[in-house]
Amino acid sequence: MRKSICRHVLISALLPFLLITIPNFAYSQSEDALIRAAVDKLFNGMRSGDSSMVRSVFMPQATLTSVSKNEKDSVVIHISKADAFVAAVGKPHTEKWDERISDVKISADDPMAIVWAPYKFFRGETFSHCGVNVFTMVKGKSGWKINAITDTRRKTNCP
Repeated sequence: MRKSICRHVLISALLPFLLITIPNFAYSQSEDALIRAAVDKLFNGMRSGDSSMVRSVFMPQATLTSVSKNEKDSVVIHISKADAFVAAVGKPHTEKWDERISDVKISADDPMAIVWAPYKFFRGETFSHCGVNVFTMVKGKSGWKINAITDTRRKTNCP
């Protein structure tokens, strides 16, 4: 009898917590999957040279920022509009652009998310460079879109 009462009290205490936590966890997991799908669509479009696919994941005002170091160990920052990148993807090139991400981390606070994705970039089968991409994502009526990408670039010490 006493075990039954303790079990009932424990279930009564945990049930509200579970009812609040489980849906939030499921929501978070499903949103993470949608965010990741937008990032993956960008890289699939790059690999196939499909500028329409690539364009579809960017906000109209999206920007790209690359941060690197030169021979003098000075930081170099290059900023461009995503439109120039989209156009470059659509121009014929002899080698497939293959950016491979790993160890992806997503943090979201609807309607904004940040994606941290170490990468290695290959032209065809030849390694070109590596670094980390940081995507700033925004969720609108048409789903998750990339508002900005900031990346580092180097040839050694790859993540």
